[in-house]
Amino acid sequence: MIFRKGVLKYKLALDKAECQNDLFIINLEVIDMKLRPLADRVVLKSVEIEEKSAGGIILAASAQEKPQTAEVVAVGPGGVVDGKEVKMYVKVGDKVIAGKYSGTEVKLGKEEYTIVRQSDILAVVEK
Repeated sequence: MIFRKGVLKYKLALDKAECQNDLFIINLEVIDMKLRPLADRVVLKSVEIEEKSAGGIILAASAQEKPQTAEVVAVGPGGVVDGKEVKMYVKVGDKVIAGKYSGTEVKLGKEEYTIVRQSDILAVVEK
């Protein structure tokens, strides 16, 4: 991609840059992408928990079951869904327990998220 000086308006991770006259030639990756859920949807990010087996062996993430504990990253506005008023009870930053296989998995950049309905969240973990 080629940009003239001062035209770049997005946050970018610059991989490699070369300057020729007043042009910058760069390889870039957009790093400021956000998910904005609609209606009663909630965006979750799995919380990695190191687990040990009964024998004391630490299990690698690939050997564990899908985690049920997640952190709320974004919350939809609620509103009327299927003819019923939906009030959002979770907020960004809450730790929640969601259904094991509920929602839609999305990969955005290097991060993986799950988008679920608020009704798929089973509990809020409070400390």
